[in-house]
Formats: sequence, structure tokens, C-alpha cells
Amino acid sequence: QVQLVESGGGLVQAGGSLRLSCAADGTIFSINDMRWYRQPPGKPRELVAALTSGGSTNYVDSVKGRFTISRNNARNTVYLQMNSLMPEDTAVYYCRMMSGWSAYWGQGTQVTVSS
Repeated sequence: QVQLVESGGGLVQAGGSLRLSCAADGTIFSINDMRWYRQPPGKPRELVAALTSGGSTNYVDSVKGRFTISRNNARNTVYLQMNSLMPEDTAVYYCRMMSGWSAYWGQGTQVTVSS
């Protein structure tokens, strides 16, 4: 079973930047959707950003203009560039890739933004 491995989380001050990476440890064929979710403490998981195989992107309103999702198809990797971070961005961030009806999830990476 292919696993997704996330990296790039950490502690950053408000206004700072982080770049999250999510790489598959094997080959996933025909990825049609890549997404980043986050789960703040005590809150449900929410969709942050999505990227389709056609290149279309969608973002939750709270991160528009600050976060950018991108991919490297050759490496089965998806990125989330996060700029102008705010304390309310503090959460565990998860990546997900879809191949047909199969969903692959990362283990989560903690992002903490201090004020």
C-alpha cells in the first residue's frame, strides 16, 4: 500500500512562511485530485486547498491570497506554500491524493503559528 509522507511543518511566528510537502513513497497512477486539509485543535477537519489533474485550484476563503497549492507530477508530490501565516492557521495539516475511487492520506504534520 502506497503511503503519503508529509514534511515541512513546524513552529513559525505570525507573518512567516512555511512550505509543506507531501510525497508518495511509491507510484500512484492517474492521480486526478490532490488536496490539503487541516484540523485545528478541537475543531473538525476542513478542506484548505485543492488541485485537479487539469490544473484547476480552489481554496477556502480564509487562505486565499496567502496559500498556494502546486504539484510535481513526476515525483507524485504536492506542495502547500503558506505565506503571511496567522495564529488561526495553527492545525495539523493532511494531504490527500485521489486515484479513481482510491484515496491516499498522509499522517499529518503540525503547523503552529505564534502571535
